[in-house]
Amino acid sequence: MSHIVYSTSRAMAWLGACVLVFLAVLSVVSIGGRALSGLGLGPVPGDFELVEAGTALAVFCFLPWAHLRRSHAAVDMLWQAYPASLKRVLAVMADALMLLVWMLLVWRMALATLDYRANAEVSFILQMPVWWGYAASMVPAALGCVAYAWRLLETLDLVQAPDEIRTEAMVH
Repeated sequence: MSHIVYSTSRAMAWLGACVLVFLAVLSVVSIGGRALSGLGLGPVPGDFELVEAGTALAVFCFLPWAHLRRSHAAVDMLWQAYPASLKRVLAVMADALMLLVWMLLVWRMALATLDYRANAEVSFILQMPVWWGYAASMVPAALGCVAYAWRLLETLDLVQAPDEIRTEAMVH
């Protein structure tokens, strides 16, 4: 099961990277079109709407992998001075809090998705249903709940990370 959680999270991170590359190319094309408007070109219609939805999707794709790898930004000036028992309690509390916050976020996103769908709200330029962006982000967000829960189980020593991840962690 550990291998599935890590592989899925890694695949989602790669999906997020592909989305960001697409958004970067879209932005360059759109900005270039604006700059060359004298030649009959123009911006990509709805570029801001696409960047908004795509960036949210990319973030939801990246965060579970970052959490599994403990790659979030950390301020640990005093961490080395703490006794091992306090470090363990703080790690469990942090992982539990991250899981609770993530679950709250997913729950509220699900309600917002349903609300936007019921209201039939659309974006200004593309007239794209707003709920589509929320629904697309719900998939990696829901899978993220599994990753955040798995990380908590690892911190509690109830499960182990895949061998290649544990070996990598020992090297760093």
